[in-house]
Amino acid sequence: MIGDTIAAISTPQGEGGIGIVRISGPEAIEITKKIFRSAKNANWHQQNFKLNYGYIHNPDNERIIDEVLVGIMRAPHSYTKEDVVEINCHGGALPLRTTLEMVLKMGARMAEPGEFTKRAFLNGRLDLVQAESIIDIIRANTDEAMRLAIGQLSGGLSNKIVEIQKKLLEITALIEANIDFPEEDIDEYNLDEIKQRVRHVEHKINKLLEKAETGRIYREGLRTVIIGKPNVGKSSLLNVLLKENRAIVTDIPGTTRDLIEEVINIGGVPIKIIDTAGIRETEDIIEKLGVQKTRECIYAADFIILVFDAYDGLNNIDDQIIEMVKQKKGIKVLNKVDIQDQENNEINYRIRNLLPHWPLVDVSAIEEWGIEKLENEIVSIVTGGRFIPRDNVMISNIRHKNQLIKAANFLKDVQNAIDQGISIDLIAIDIRGAWEAVSEITGTAITENIIDKIFEEFCIGK
Repeated sequence: MIGDTIAAISTPQGEGGIGIVRISGPEAIEITKKIFRSAKNANWHQQNFKLNYGYIHNPDNERIIDEVLVGIMRAPHSYTKEDVVEINCHGGALPLRTTLEMVLKMGARMAEPGEFTKRAFLNGRLDLVQAESIIDIIRANTDEAMRLAIGQLSGGLSNKIVEIQKKLLEITALIEANIDFPEEDIDEYNLDEIKQRVRHVEHKINKLLEKAETGRIYREGLRTVIIGKPNVGKSSLLNVLLKENRAIVTDIPGTTRDLIEEVINIGGVPIKIIDTAGIRETEDIIEKLGVQKTRECIYAADFIILVFDAYDGLNNIDDQIIEMVKQKKGIKVLNKVDIQDQENNEINYRIRNLLPHWPLVDVSAIEEWGIEKLENEIVSIVTGGRFIPRDNVMISNIRHKNQLIKAANFLKDVQNAIDQGISIDLIAIDIRGAWEAVSEITGTAITENIIDKIFEEFCIGK
């Protein structure tokens, strides 16, 4: 248990129906007793998991600050496994701020970002995977992303990691049994068994890593850039994907000067979609800046939607764009198919053969034709057909992915060492390294600096 008592506003800034001041620590209830007056003179501080109606007041002058509901959750049956009090105030900035000031004046200190969840981890209520999943729940942009985060909060991924840890400890025990009896040479059978077990664990790790990129996309969103020459219909396509008129659409080339970024849900995948300025040679200084931003976006993008005009020809600008995106993952969109004619068949044939590893979808952004097929194709490409499994077990956090890669590399070293006849003592060191790498995921073995860095990403009050 942590020694001091912390407090913070746990609801977002701005006006709302209610706002919550959360207090956690050994003095949480005593601090609240000093500033809360029950409307019914009930023995409220002896209750648990009940809301108590009354008033927050300033004990120095008895001035009422707000009409509130106070809930008490006693240790260890609370979010932090400490005594927790939540004061439900009216949701304006002033009553919340004044109530928090009174709590701090009575002896609590201001909570650091993520400190309530950090205490839940340190006090053993959550492991580190579950703690990190909470911020994913808060930030989820789609139902699928939410489902993935909730699956991690419920312990699905943690159970997989604990299983891997257990297998590694069993291998360690097998090795140490031979180290403890140096007068008995380790026979070939034991070496084969160690190697077989190591391969089995490596296979389990690789199965998790297979889905890691898809999991990251669900968690962070896919940074997607719509590019093409001016006036090919990029902004029209953005509007139809968003189902709203977000971008200005005209027949005048160069209308889009700055980046327009929105998050949309396509088949459960959060897409951070960016409409860019059309790439072309221009003397307009503002448009030049827009084109430069477009180039920068292309290099940072996860995915490209490259738009061509079915009614227009190709030129050297198209060649420049293709050169910029050829190493990227993407899809070609042939827009304005509703107005193309037979004379453009040769142009269309050339477009279909550009970037042959990218699929092509015919659409009409104006007529909203072909959009569903485009959306389905995007989801299929970016997930590789790997949707969130029923058990919700999928790596989505880059930290978890890096630790599993590190563990897998240790296990490869173990297998090479066995093949080369290296001392069993040195093999044991690599097995230990793999166990430590995996254990950092759940927090079984982790440094204080890493813990602090993880919880710095949380908001204050969570």
